[in-house]
Amino acid sequence: MTDEQPAHRYTPALANQIERSWQDRWEEHGTFEAPNPAGPWADPAADGREKLMVQDMFSYPSGAGLHVGHPLPYIATDVYARFQRTTGKNVLFTQGFDAFGLPAEQYAVKTGQHPRKTTEDNIMVFKRQLRQLGLSYDQRRRVATIDPEYYRWTQWIFLQIYNAWYDERAGRARPVAELVAAFESGEVPTADGRDWADLTGAERREEIDGRRLAYKREVPVNWAPGLGTVVANEEVTNEGLTERGDMPVFRRNLSQWMMRITAYADRLADDLDHVEWPESIKLMQRNWIGRSHGAAIKFPTEMGAIEVFTTRPDTIFGATFMVLAPEHPLVDSLMPAAWPEGTKDSWINGAATPAEAVAAYRIVASRKSDRERQAEDAKAKTGVFTGAFATNPVSGERVPVFIADYVLMGYGTGAIMAVPAEDPRDWDFAKKYDLPYVRTVQPSEGHDEDAAFTGHGPMINSSNDRISLNGRETEDAKQVVIAFLEEHGAGRGTITYKLRDWLFSRQRYWGEPFPIVYDEEGVAHSVPDSMLPVELPEVADYSPKTYDPQDADSMPESPLSRAEEWVNVELDLGDGPKQYRRETDTMPNWAGSCWYELRYTDPGNQDAFVDPEVERYWMGPGRGDGEGKAGDLGGVDLYIGGAEHAVLHLLYSRFWHKVLHDLGHISSDEPFRRLFIHGYIQAYAYRDHRGQPVPAAEVEERTVDGVTSYSWNGGAVTREYGKMGKSLKNVVTPDEMCELYGADTFRIYEMSGGPLDQSRAWETRAVVGAQRFLQRLWRNVIDEESGALRVSDTRPSRELSRALAKTIDGVSKDYHALQFNTAIAKLIELNNVLTKEAAEASTPRPVAEALVLMTAPLAPHIAEELWSRLGHEASLTHEPFPVADEALLVEETVTCVVQVQGKVRDRLQVPPGISDSDLETLARESEKIRAAVGDKQIRKVIVRAPKLVNIVAG
Repeated sequence: MTDEQPAHRYTPALANQIERSWQDRWEEHGTFEAPNPAGPWADPAADGREKLMVQDMFSYPSGAGLHVGHPLPYIATDVYARFQRTTGKNVLFTQGFDAFGLPAEQYAVKTGQHPRKTTEDNIMVFKRQLRQLGLSYDQRRRVATIDPEYYRWTQWIFLQIYNAWYDERAGRARPVAELVAAFESGEVPTADGRDWADLTGAERREEIDGRRLAYKREVPVNWAPGLGTVVANEEVTNEGLTERGDMPVFRRNLSQWMMRITAYADRLADDLDHVEWPESIKLMQRNWIGRSHGAAIKFPTEMGAIEVFTTRPDTIFGATFMVLAPEHPLVDSLMPAAWPEGTKDSWINGAATPAEAVAAYRIVASRKSDRERQAEDAKAKTGVFTGAFATNPVSGERVPVFIADYVLMGYGTGAIMAVPAEDPRDWDFAKKYDLPYVRTVQPSEGHDEDAAFTGHGPMINSSNDRISLNGRETEDAKQVVIAFLEEHGAGRGTITYKLRDWLFSRQRYWGEPFPIVYDEEGVAHSVPDSMLPVELPEVADYSPKTYDPQDADSMPESPLSRAEEWVNVELDLGDGPKQYRRETDTMPNWAGSCWYELRYTDPGNQDAFVDPEVERYWMGPGRGDGEGKAGDLGGVDLYIGGAEHAVLHLLYSRFWHKVLHDLGHISSDEPFRRLFIHGYIQAYAYRDHRGQPVPAAEVEERTVDGVTSYSWNGGAVTREYGKMGKSLKNVVTPDEMCELYGADTFRIYEMSGGPLDQSRAWETRAVVGAQRFLQRLWRNVIDEESGALRVSDTRPSRELSRALAKTIDGVSKDYHALQFNTAIAKLIELNNVLTKEAAEASTPRPVAEALVLMTAPLAPHIAEELWSRLGHEASLTHEPFPVADEALLVEETVTCVVQVQGKVRDRLQVPPGISDSDLETLARESEKIRAAVGDKQIRKVIVRAPKLVNIVAG
């Protein structure tokens, strides 16, 4: 502090001192701890209070720590939680760490340091950074997915899913024990119709395992040798590389754990109608589920029928060839020994036999990911003839059968009827391989004849002696075809989905172990609850057994498989000690984030993953006061996160939640009642003449004659907007901001940048605006020279009282609506009015206290300090939010616009309750109006008191 500065000025140094002091006090007193209605944290204070559960999406503790973009949603939820406490609500607000994941494991492979050490060090950095921001978390409720006490319950939930099946008739999950009883009674038939009593033990296990919601099966997967693990389709880029690490991905058939999320496809789609989510996010989920109505059609071949699903059965007369996925199980049986007569050279890639052509093509296809196969330009798509033909069941035409990598085994039936005249993808394939096309829908006028027509219209070229579709419209034709197919046993109307079962295995070390062991015959057994958690063993080598990242033929081997003493174990599962082998895959990092909102409500519970009464209080249907909306399925009251999790995390967590609901463990049917998607903070990045990023903080800006230029180390650089990150060298950390300005200033600046759901640009120099607001607020309460209060018990002027009432009313509404930027604008406006009045006199206490309370959710540290200096011993955390004087909200006068012949001629200040007749009299008496009317006759006067008078004269 310089000699010129007042001794008690609100400087960054004083701000930091105040902030650390109040953070210590909050922690010491457990200020933000929310009582539960039952369990270890039960407190009568919870009874009768309306509850509110506010939650951010899980934090992943990276080694880089936070940059200023990360706290945007955290501060927003904190502001909302702090405000809601002032309305009397019991607010649950906490935060935890999604701490399993590939980055820590890759660092362990590189350095030999245990992933736990890396992760826990990162968590400590995050905790320090989050604490200095003044976030009002209930610290008791913090969880981390890597804690054995947490993943004990993740494993327990997995076993609930593993030991459950989906009863389509009841539309819900039921325990496997009930499935056995249903098989025994004949309520549920076996796959081949035999009586349950007639099945062998192995056949019974196969029947049960075939219906479990968690099951293991050999399936085509995305194998990334460079990561040493398989990855889900959603984790592969359009270029066929892994999202993390840009590693090549290959298709392999591997035995993997799967989750039967497809059983819940309809509920996952339909229940979106009952949650308060952005429509864009609902649409993304519905598109991912991809529910389609159409027909399953059988195309006969000499070796059996090929079944396809299509949403356009009306176009079946135009199906001139078929395409199967290269992995389709019928391909090998369909192929003849030699090429049939008439096979075109363009169909076979020069291969001597169908088997040779198919084998060569499969190798090429296996090196592409599903996304890559779908994303390729249509004209680049390739295929090969199998040598087989199928029969179109409606037209009777014989059509060739190809394999092509743009058809995926994981979608539909892995086979399509190709209708080139009505599908651009099939059109390009047909042109490339000289295949015929038949238009079955009349194209609209002006349509390009050399292109597929995908629209609707009257049917053409769709008739034979058995059926005629000609002239029918699309929807009518669909129903006629479906009826024909069902009558002749050639197909049926059906519904299909794009959603695939969830690939749940990872060949990694740093993940939750599966609570599954295998006996000597390879039969899977679940570990008893008493043996949970199954903890990760210590291993000497964290790397997967993959020596050549480019080797598609390498096989994954989890690091856990080398921990022989852990893998081979003697256990007593109820029938005496026996030797077992543990599952060596681990769960994906999605597992821990599928249910953390439930554990937040009851993390001190050692006997259950959540007490039913506690879950019902915080997440059950209803709003905590027994008043719920129709169709309310419960869940977290406000969940804030980024759009990048619109599908995977949200879909997976909804699935787990519904299973737990079906099995009677929880009352809520949805995890998140209300979802809010926040915007992002972007920052300027700068590149030199080579196109390389340079440190943004070191760039100099000059403006000459209105032209701005940028330079670094004396050389010119270009400026661009970019996502904040190390790669663009434009990171600004909250540590820097807190040191230079204080956490409260940083919070105000983050919240003032615009609507919360919109992205905004970061500009460090603009932070001073937020700083000035808090400095003025401080000066209005504290004398900077003496440190004494500048507050008195004088009555505020009417102008200040009206400004206060309007601000209380407006800020309260803004806080409720998450419109923090406009709340800040109103607070600044009131503070400016107060500054003018307080320049010559002291600040009226009612105004000072109300302004401090309204500012507290945004800038809690300075507000607490001022509240304390105003003479209050307790924290302001639960102080009631100020109430506006309704009488002062009524405008004393309003502006009335007076028009003559539609043109504004005068503006009158009138009482808001003025009558139509009195307002007309005032308008007629106005000198400006008399001049505008002149000697014209007034023909009509339209009055809309108190804001409009329109005079028609002529």
